[in-house]
Amino acid sequence: MTPLCRRLPTAGAASPFVHIRRQHTSPPAAICDIRRFHQTEQPGFALRVRLRRHLPVLLAEATGHGGAWERSVEGEEEENARPRVGELEPASGRGSVNRTAEVVAAAAVTVVMGVGNRVMYKLALVPLKQYPFFLAQLATIGYVIVYFSILYIRYRTGIVTDEMLSVPKTPFLFVGLLEALGAATGMAAGAMLSGASIPILSQTFLVWQIFLSIVFLGRRYKVNQLLGCFLVTVGVIITVASGSGAGKSLKEAGIFWSLLMIVSFLFQAADTVLKEVIFLDATRKLKGGSLDLFVVNSFGSAFQALFICLLLPFLSRLWGIPFSQLPNYLKDGAACFLNVGTLSSGCDGAPLLPLLFIIVNMGFNISLLHLLKISSAVVSCLASTFAVPISIYVFTLPLPYLGIASSLPTGFLAGAIILIMGLLIYTWTPSNGSSNSSLAAPT
Repeated sequence: MTPLCRRLPTAGAASPFVHIRRQHTSPPAAICDIRRFHQTEQPGFALRVRLRRHLPVLLAEATGHGGAWERSVEGEEEENARPRVGELEPASGRGSVNRTAEVVAAAAVTVVMGVGNRVMYKLALVPLKQYPFFLAQLATIGYVIVYFSILYIRYRTGIVTDEMLSVPKTPFLFVGLLEALGAATGMAAGAMLSGASIPILSQTFLVWQIFLSIVFLGRRYKVNQLLGCFLVTVGVIITVASGSGAGKSLKEAGIFWSLLMIVSFLFQAADTVLKEVIFLDATRKLKGGSLDLFVVNSFGSAFQALFICLLLPFLSRLWGIPFSQLPNYLKDGAACFLNVGTLSSGCDGAPLLPLLFIIVNMGFNISLLHLLKISSAVVSCLASTFAVPISIYVFTLPLPYLGIASSLPTGFLAGAIILIMGLLIYTWTPSNGSSNSSLAAPT
């Protein structure tokens, strides 16, 4: 260290600037002063920014030679900004490839869990075929207990911070309300519609996702993305409707129940978009940090359970259970679930199958929320939609407890081809596109 180097005062963040202005330090001494201050005091990011912005002006005032120092500082900053060995470029290159790979992997996991969720729900209803309402309430309460238990463990281990837990809870209140309303309207319409017509009407979920993303998130989709979503919807409809008489059942059920089912998917789509907004707002409030998934799952499920309890008289009537008989119904459902008592003769497979469904359903919800967090509501919806034709194919296999396997619809292959074409078109990025991955970030 040269004799020109002196200990800089450390009385405050402005001390280096005051020191240079008062002492009229020469350029070599100023360079030595600031570099020593940077090495010994280790200023924070805000102070480093101030140093970079003010030094050229300060030295220009003192010596008239600020330009050379400015180039020196900028060169050093650019060298420090270059990625070190093993690091990735944040804006392009391998970083973009890894980002796309993460989204694709998360989407694949979501598809697998979505197929498992549909299959296990069908299997869980084998022992609880007389108690589907009990299964729904059991899952709701189970989510709250499990999610908050995981949240507590993650908080104790430091994964979840106090800042994450201090985020406003009002959005979670609306998440629970939307989920409860979606469940209530879906149950009401599902009781009147056939099983084949519900997957067809569920394709309006994707339409609602796109519409709400444009309105509330300001997202703009490319032509190939909109065309891809349209083909995915058409493919699923062809896959499900071929040979199932779904069109006839929709006509027989009436327009009201069909519209009510569409409204239920509006609530579910709004819930998904709201969760995406929560993640985006949390990133800003946490100064670039990421909100833990189980914060959203735990508080959202808690408020959902609250509103479900408030809607119990209405929901029980939808399932044909008088509210006065609800305690006995839940008691009998618990006995069948545990496979004990006089009702156990028709409950083969319990409690294993219902528990497996709850576990797989939790895994599906977590994977879906993770995909939503790293991509968008529409991408998560596409992954969930892709699970529909795969589930139809799985039901043609000899699964236990289900008896004779069903046959594939006549238009299954054609619908599946159209669906895959839609996904490929959606993920295709034009050569002159501004983004590296339309899958990860619709524009």
